[in-house]
Amino acid sequence: MPTKVIMPQMGESVVEGTVGQWLKREGDPVSEYEPIVEVETDKVTSEVTASTSGTLLKIYVGEGLTVPTGTVLALIGQPDEAVPDVVEAEAVVAFGHAAPEATTSPPEAPPAPEARPAARSHVTPVVARMAAQHAIDVSRIQGTGHGGRVTKRDLLAYLERSSAAEQPTPELPPWEQPGSGELFKIPTEAPAPTPPPDHAHKAPPAPGAPGDLIPHSPMRRRIAEHMVRSKLHTAPHVTTVFEADMGAVVAHRAAHKDDFARRGTNLTFTAYFVAATAQALRRHPAVNSEWREDGLLLKPEVNIGMAVALDEGLIVPVIRRADELSLAGIARQANDLAARARAGKLSPDDVQGGTFTLTNHGVSGSLFATPIINQPQTGILGVGAIKKRVVVLEDQGDALAVRPMVYLSFTFDHRTLDGAAADWFVAEIVRLLEGWSLE
Repeated sequence: MPTKVIMPQMGESVVEGTVGQWLKREGDPVSEYEPIVEVETDKVTSEVTASTSGTLLKIYVGEGLTVPTGTVLALIGQPDEAVPDVVEAEAVVAFGHAAPEATTSPPEAPPAPEARPAARSHVTPVVARMAAQHAIDVSRIQGTGHGGRVTKRDLLAYLERSSAAEQPTPELPPWEQPGSGELFKIPTEAPAPTPPPDHAHKAPPAPGAPGDLIPHSPMRRRIAEHMVRSKLHTAPHVTTVFEADMGAVVAHRAAHKDDFARRGTNLTFTAYFVAATAQALRRHPAVNSEWREDGLLLKPEVNIGMAVALDEGLIVPVIRRADELSLAGIARQANDLAARARAGKLSPDDVQGGTFTLTNHGVSGSLFATPIINQPQTGILGVGAIKKRVVVLEDQGDALAVRPMVYLSFTFDHRTLDGAAADWFVAEIVRLLEGWSLE
């Protein structure tokens, strides 16, 4: 019996997807876990992989069409198998036709006990690639995701358990032996991990030749809709601008950057801004909130979105529970998210659940800006370029000094915050940066 290729539930709040490009054509052979189609959501393009090996018998949804989660996109089976012209007609649209106005797709029927679990076909592309790389049958893993879906965390935990069970405990080297009286030292011959390179910032490529009409990508359309809705139809925007002396942060980074690099982490200034903002959000919970008509919802977690510029637009992956992370933990996550964003490897869940957004527009030389709020959040912090400027040191008898300074612009929803509350929040960030003590 042919196996269905389903439009997956790729995020908790993702209810539909757009078929971007078919990587296989009808009649092509496919292997289990092989990417067969690209699916676009709000800002992320992900690959849907084959849940079984066989032949791509029929494609039901053409490129550029948007269909609900659960829609059958194609069938995989043996070359001699018969395939229907229509599968679950209420949820599937014919190839080359527009999607219906409203469709409700019933959930897949649970398999018989002896059949392979249906959840196998609903793993995310990241999980599918990891499972293929490590030759793991995901049906052996107990999923903790929605509907029992196996998540990346489940797979990593499975790998860790398997590795611990298979490998004996290594004998401790001499410098780690109990009672050796020596501090732990890394052997000089051990190669240090290579940290990821500094974020590459370059001018975006020209979209086309003069006179061309360039069709809007799904990402650009969603960005435009989101910005217009936020600025013109939802929140009254107000921006306040502070400046901070980054001398303490610059000194701390200079003293620790090489140590972070030996551990494979690139210590960027973004990590400091995220860390300070996370602590300020914890101390000013009204900023970490969402305006609702029946009240103000104070978010229990501090999940900071970090704007990353791409050639085709802007994407905001989320550092979750940032207030509970060390500077090293934030730096590692920032490195990972930025690298995967630029490589097109983010999953929809990576850009969901943010409670506040930070945009470091200073990486391109901008001094300060008035960013637009990422709805439904209450505010967004813009970080300008760090520049050396002559400033007056009032606590040192009005002495003049050259200091590394930065402008911080905070755009906030005036329905939620008044100017005083917004200023206290930014002042807290400035205090944390100027007297850096977070580790």
